[in-house]
Amino acid sequence: MAALSSSRYLLAFFILSLYLKFIATEANLAFSFKNFGKDSNFESQLALYGDTKVANDSMSVQVTGRIISKKPINLIEGNLRKYMVSFSNYFVFSISREIGDGFAFVMLPVGFPLNEFDGGSMGMLGKEKMKFLAIEFDTFKDEKYGDVNGNHIGVDIESFVSVKVSNVSSINLVLNSGEKLQAWIDYEASSKRFEVRLSKLGENRPVAPLLSYSIDLSKMWKRENVTVGFSSSSTKLYSWSFRSRTVPHWMHSEPLDPENTMKTKEEFKVTKRSDCALRILAALVLGTGCGALGAVFVLFVWTIFGNRRPVVPEEFAVPQKKIEEYKKFNVVIDETIKDGEKK
Repeated sequence: MAALSSSRYLLAFFILSLYLKFIATEANLAFSFKNFGKDSNFESQLALYGDTKVANDSMSVQVTGRIISKKPINLIEGNLRKYMVSFSNYFVFSISREIGDGFAFVMLPVGFPLNEFDGGSMGMLGKEKMKFLAIEFDTFKDEKYGDVNGNHIGVDIESFVSVKVSNVSSINLVLNSGEKLQAWIDYEASSKRFEVRLSKLGENRPVAPLLSYSIDLSKMWKRENVTVGFSSSSTKLYSWSFRSRTVPHWMHSEPLDPENTMKTKEEFKVTKRSDCALRILAALVLGTGCGALGAVFVLFVWTIFGNRRPVVPEEFAVPQKKIEEYKKFNVVIDETIKDGEKK
């Protein structure tokens, strides 16, 4: 009986561990700096390159070069692409109207020459062919790169020619107005999508992204270690929070494009049957795990409480011989009654 109870405990522990491993998210890079003053100790996690330095207000960083996380991330965790990495990114900044051409949130491979500058756009390298991904906040219309105007955001992949852009003027904001703006840049590995949101400081996070772009970063970077940060010719950065997390590969799906849902009804995109099947399968797996966990818990409780039989003191116990005599006596009475009924 003891061996059976131990097996149940081990089974319960195994299922609980497996369940938590699949539904919980694990942060592998996380930091949050509400300012860049001396008390923030930001230099323990962030490195400054070029002429980037703490500004005169002693609370912000004047990014004239780069500010990069010291700890890299890998967008694939575990063997056989078992876990993929998502991340969330929030920061507050301002761009002066007189100086600079904007800035960019960048993802760079380990080994990128962070100390080198050649006058490229937003502090990036314009001459060398380097692997990078950037979300640019551009304040200069450069016809060489096909910029739509001097007030846009875009996605750059190994080139300053953006693969997708969005006009900031559409939300009545000006990037180089000098006022503080806040931005959210999120990447979801489950949907393989970047989403960028922008608003004035103090306003709520917008529901709809200003820009979204589908890309599988795990295929772009594979198992390369990647650093994240900002590159700029002149931008003030007031705060920065970053958090990455892992999600199981089987949770991946292809949801609707947020931009498509804002179009006309005729353009509405219907979810594919295969996507629904994957979601149903994931729900069944999760439900089965929860059910098994509940069943093991019930067995565990029954093992502890259900098998406790009352113990009768020896002097009150009925001898087995008397029990047998009682049974014989009961049988004789029953037969007598039956004979009486027959008569």
